[in-house]
Amino acid sequence: MIEHVRRMARNNAWSNHRLYRACGGLSASELGAPRTGFFPSIRLTLNHILIVDWYYLDALEEAGQGLAVLQEDEPFTDFAQLRAAQQAADARLIAVCEGLGPAALSRTVRLVRDGGRSFEERIIDVLTHLSVHQIHHRGQVHAMLSGTSAAPPQLDEFFLEQDAPLRADDLSAMAWAGL
Repeated sequence: MIEHVRRMARNNAWSNHRLYRACGGLSASELGAPRTGFFPSIRLTLNHILIVDWYYLDALEEAGQGLAVLQEDEPFTDFAQLRAAQQAADARLIAVCEGLGPAALSRTVRLVRDGGRSFEERIIDVLTHLSVHQIHHRGQVHAMLSGTSAAPPQLDEFFLEQDAPLRADDLSAMAWAGL
């Protein structure tokens, strides 16, 4: 299970790499244009993914900021800054997962919710929820890209050995050759 968690963290970074590369070809107006989705633009959806990553990373790292990381709906309007912040969050998630041993997966961390409610959740459950959240909202961005000048990227070529040639250039660009 620990290896799966680590691979999911790397898959998350790779998927974001591909998604941000596709979005990088869009103008600022295309990124901010109203679209159908949970969040009404590509840029707002990407910001949402990032701030929720920050929230769960804060809990996993036991940093104590809690809901304070969620104060802004759109901390970045500049795409380059948003991309850099997501890359930093992805690196943090990989580091958290690489630092976990198998026994740590059943350890709990505290999640604080609105109204000061606090919940103890197992690390494995937090990581699983975070992965599902990321995939869910990346899928929304993927669908939104269909209405732009950028082609939605393939996001499911990470795990299978037969797909290795399809991800090789990305992994090389990310300095992950050989994964």
